[in-house]
Amino acid sequence: MPMRLDEGWNQIQFNVADFTRRAYGTNYVETLRVQVHANCRIRRVYFSDRLYSEDELPAEFKLFLPIQNKTRTSVPT
Repeated sequence: MPMRLDEGWNQIQFNVADFTRRAYGTNYVETLRVQVHANCRIRRVYFSDRLYSEDELPAEFKLFLPIQNKTRTSVPT
């Protein structure tokens, strides 16, 4: 499955049932384990019965972008 990641935090949604059906021609039953390698940082992994919109997700599941603080430097007159 081709995947592209941007710099910083990314939110990945992976349809395991669809991938299993397309790749192996069988139905998805269960996930026994998830292996994460040390060269990445993960905030959360969760499974759901369907794809939820951003508005339906709890606040702790949302990906918030950092706020850019634009400070102005004043020049003395």
